[in-house]
Amino acid sequence: MKTETVLEWIDREMVIAIIRGVGPGQILDTARAIKAGGISNMEITFDHGTPEGIGDTLESIRRVKAGLGDQVNVGAGTVLTAEEAELAAEAGAEYMISPGMDPAVIRRTKELGKISIPGALTPTEVCKAWDCGADFVKMFPAGVLGLEYLKAVRGPLRHIPMCAVGGISPENIGLFLDAGIRCFGIGGNLVSVEAVRRGDFHKLTQAAIGYRQAVCRWQENGRGER
Repeated sequence: MKTETVLEWIDREMVIAIIRGVGPGQILDTARAIKAGGISNMEITFDHGTPEGIGDTLESIRRVKAGLGDQVNVGAGTVLTAEEAELAAEAGAEYMISPGMDPAVIRRTKELGKISIPGALTPTEVCKAWDCGADFVKMFPAGVLGLEYLKAVRGPLRHIPMCAVGGISPENIGLFLDAGIRCFGIGGNLVSVEAVRRGDFHKLTQAAIGYRQAVCRWQENGRGER
């Protein structure tokens, strides 16, 4: 998928579903359920907690790409090293999301022709990530930082597109959009690992619908122009 298309897809839907703790055996049903709710951007996170975690993550990316193809926009999350960016790109990931700001990961991601979304906490980190080539800067953890903090950081840095992760709900997402946040990563509030384990994929679809409706309401109110 072309880089421009990946960015347009994220900009249009504004929500990236964070899939964490779901193994290869249930990943395709999970992705289909999220897609059925209207969300096509999906971040499959690296699991660094087990010996087989990295391999399982790569297999999950491959399965979603093979099963849904260009119906979905798949990225890799918790990318901590340049090597992981390379492995994820080989598996089919279109973008790399990290909890922190590592220039080596950003640069390698861009060399691979992929979208870079590193994490940042301070204005200094935001500027450094942007200077290194980031396409979006992930403000994490947004729920802890708070809306007023994000507004203050965005004030002098409006030229840098920001993605908020953590503490975002359908009820408050409009406030973050009003503050100029461009996109959102939504984890447990959207992708419940417990629901996946029970086979209750309908719950994921309903959660995705809730977020899509919230974004659409904001757009329909005439606030969707950037």
